[in-house]
Amino acid sequence: RLPSESEWEYSARAGSTTKYSWGDSIGSNNANCYSCGSQWDNKKTAPAGSFSANSFGLHDMHGNVWEWVEDCYQDSYKKTPANGEPHLGGACSDRVLRGGSWNYLPSYLRSADRNWYTASERYFHSGFRVAQDLEKDADREG
Repeated sequence: RLPSESEWEYSARAGSTTKYSWGDSIGSNNANCYSCGSQWDNKKTAPAGSFSANSFGLHDMHGNVWEWVEDCYQDSYKKTPANGEPHLGGACSDRVLRGGSWNYLPSYLRSADRNWYTASERYFHSGFRVAQDLEKDADREG
């Protein structure tokens, strides 16, 4: 499944309170974006895992491609569930994307930044990340 917007941001921040999981400055060669200092900047996507993992062990949360999340777009967080579930109310033809892209400025890669597109549209700078629910397996408990 797609992660909720809350799950995506929690994963991207990886316990940090800074703009990016590694700090407040984009630095050089930490991500793929327009002027991030990588060999792919403003040219194309980088192969998955090209940049260091965050403290949760997740690669490429900032930059490379805008990542679709499950939430319907709303211009504020007023109706966002407090339990991490996605906001699915309204017409839902517009969906949220997070993370920035290889052809966007570093400010769009901030953990808190968000974007949206019409769900039926496809773009060369958009992709997705899958999430898996972890359920207790009765056979493994013991």
